Amino acid sequence: MIQQRGNMDWMLKELADDVPSIHQIVVLSSDGLRIARHGGDPDVADRLAAACAGLQSLAAAVASEIPYSDGMMRLVVIEVDGGFFYLMAAGAGSYLAVLADETVDAGLVGARMRDMVVRIGAHLSTPPRHDGQAG
Repeated sequence: MIQQRGNMDWMLKELADDVPSIHQIVVLSSDGLRIARHGGDPDVADRLAAACAGLQSLAAAVASEIPYSDGMMRLVVIEVDGGFFYLMAAGAGSYLAVLADETVDAGLVGARMRDMVVRIGAHLSTPPRHDGQAG
């Protein structure tokens, strides 16, 4: 895990407060390192961040096969028994992930995630890494 950005806590809490049934929110870098989280267990957040790195890569590979696509992943939604998982591009090299239970308003969580990314996208950008060190 990289150092969590304290100034993001209020943003993530606001998203959780706006959308009932959200269990955990994770902001991660494209290489799968947790930047920030709200709710849930820190170890779960780290595992989610690592899994998201692979998921966003797979989504980008699929997107590149779509004619006229720019090949960039914007949103992945996974629905399973018991809930939903959302992964959204959130700035250069950053992603926003949300775990929610099955009672969540699926449209509302996606819309609020988009609002959050638009409003604070610059705060969610991750500098590229050089020799294992952030920019």
